[in-house]
Amino acid sequence: MFTGIVTDIGTITTAEQRGDLRLVISCGYDMGGVDMGASIACSGCCLTVVDKGVDWFAVDASGETLSKTAGGMWTQGRRLNLERALKVGDELGGHIVTGHVDGVGEVLSVEPIGDPHKVTIAAPAALTPYIAEKG
Repeated sequence: MFTGIVTDIGTITTAEQRGDLRLVISCGYDMGGVDMGASIACSGCCLTVVDKGVDWFAVDASGETLSKTAGGMWTQGRRLNLERALKVGDELGGHIVTGHVDGVGEVLSVEPIGDPHKVTIAAPAALTPYIAEKG
């Protein structure tokens, strides 16, 4: 589980197709405190740590992950919002989210409203019954 609060920004340093797509992501996390098999949300998508070093971790993005995320998202040099999974007792400063991605939407418009922007996204029809109006 995640809160949706970004705690680091990582960069994909390598993307290698080997059955699944192996991504090596540089980060500012203390990787000594991250277990193998831990979940890290990468731009909102829950991925599993399969290898790690002092300032990087690797994940395997399956064909299913690639089919449910935006094209071009998993390329070398791409920056990703990162969030480590919640532990019992952690502060819930955002929303509880799973990081499991079920589809890809289409950005219809981006409209400035003062400092923020209103982003209108069309979701796949099969998912719309499960989308909250806000939240």
